[in-house]
Amino acid sequence: MTSQLELDRRRILAGMALGLGGAALAACGSRAGAQAGGAACLASPVETRGPFPADGSGGRPRPVNVLAMDGVVRRDIRPSFAGMPGRAEGVPLELQLTMAGVGCAPRAGCAMYLWQNDAAGDYSLYTRGDANYLRGLQEADAEGQLAFQTIFPGCYGGRYPHCHFEVFESLAGALSGEAPLLVSQLAFPEGDCREIYAIDARYGGSLDNLERQPIERDFVFGDASPQVRAQQTIAISKRVPSYVGTATVVLAA
Repeated sequence: MTSQLELDRRRILAGMALGLGGAALAACGSRAGAQAGGAACLASPVETRGPFPADGSGGRPRPVNVLAMDGVVRRDIRPSFAGMPGRAEGVPLELQLTMAGVGCAPRAGCAMYLWQNDAAGDYSLYTRGDANYLRGLQEADAEGQLAFQTIFPGCYGGRYPHCHFEVFESLAGALSGEAPLLVSQLAFPEGDCREIYAIDARYGGSLDNLERQPIERDFVFGDASPQVRAQQTIAISKRVPSYVGTATVVLAA
């Protein structure tokens, strides 16, 4: 049986391997706004919203807009809000994100709406219609930083593990229905997902789905260059009792 020490060692090694490409981008959020190793920040690619955005733009079976609901501005997105029941259960993850402009300068004051599926692969308000968890809005601070308390998502059939997000010029703009500056997605590291799916029964068939749908076959991330894919992959570290993930989102303008 693998010891806890060995599992921790594997986490560190996997995080180093998967995070090398993202490490340079993470440096964009430094106080100096310096570029790492002289490499310029790449603008984060535009990706599909998917069918379950709940941002008022559409989706199936009906348009829903959580950005018009009381309480959507929140750090902990695991519980439902605005009077709806339910809480997303799964392995805890603190997702720390840095907003930057091309050239690595921090983007203060912009806002991010983030949503994802739960451990069973369901999206609240759609495939799980009785809840609105795992959706929230945050404003970037003076250093361009914001955070969400969430869970590792499950892997459902046809997609690699991921989360969705939209970036707005401001918190007020997001709440008033302005168009986002960027719609995109972030991927989760395969090694951490495999480890979690293998030992946590709440993730059901996620491991089998991941076997059938590696990132190379994913219709969003599969055609990206190694550099862009590294930028779109969350770097994970372990901090008991929850994981910590970091990523940088770079706006083209």
